[in-house]
Amino acid sequence: MTNRAKNSNRETWLTDIYLIAFLMMVSGLALGMAATQTHYLLINVTFLAVTICLILFTYFWGIITGLLLNLAFMFAQILIVIYVSQTHADTVAWGLLFWMILPLLLSISFYGMTAHLRKLQADNVKLRQDLIERGAFDESTNLRTTVSFIEDTAVFTETNRRFNLPVTTMIIRIRYFQEMRSMISDSQLSELLQLVSETIKDAMRTNDITYLLDRTNPTWGVLLFTNADGAGIAGKRIKDKFDKALLDSDNLATLEVRLMVGVASWDAEKMKNPYDLMNAGIKETEYDV
Repeated sequence: MTNRAKNSNRETWLTDIYLIAFLMMVSGLALGMAATQTHYLLINVTFLAVTICLILFTYFWGIITGLLLNLAFMFAQILIVIYVSQTHADTVAWGLLFWMILPLLLSISFYGMTAHLRKLQADNVKLRQDLIERGAFDESTNLRTTVSFIEDTAVFTETNRRFNLPVTTMIIRIRYFQEMRSMISDSQLSELLQLVSETIKDAMRTNDITYLLDRTNPTWGVLLFTNADGAGIAGKRIKDKFDKALLDSDNLATLEVRLMVGVASWDAEKMKNPYDLMNAGIKETEYDV
């Protein structure tokens, strides 16, 4: 397990522990309020409002500020308890003792839970940025890129060698894209890329992986454990789904957009590396008329 995975696992456990502790403190507070007599209702409600404020101050201003405010609240409670003890029975002071410690514990547990949760979120953002920086994922479509395609193709071809499973790539391009580009806006282009990407993903099986290989001349790729005929059927399904989705799009319905699909199967005798498979699929799109 990598250090990042270990840290993420640790932060998850700490978040859960603080959450459980916070819920236990809330339960203890509820029991304490229920156990005190009815004529202490005003004090309980007042202290509850102060406790909520202390939790919020701790969350927004930090743990040090929260601790100082909780200590000030404890001191104020001591003065209140002394006053109440002088005007009521001695049992009054004992009935309010739970307010001395629970607000502090609630503030600490809530702050701990949210602090570790923020660390988890920051780790997730950093991980996503790292993946994007390394070229593994396209940021706008959330599809894998050429880097991933090459790496995954190596795995697929090794599976082909060991188990004799057919490996095929399907390459999808937009017909006459270069001529079309000057006639569409950037927002339409972004929506078009998203529409094609979503159509391909929806049309494929869950174990078929979709990639965005090129944004300049939009090119998508799919790796499949099937033969050329099976990939051809999937390609026709993608075209049909895209034609329907295009008509349903208010911003793109007026455009004449057609997809080209090229299918190439892995041939260990003729192909030496993943680029050969990808280029063969790209070459096949030229014959899709």
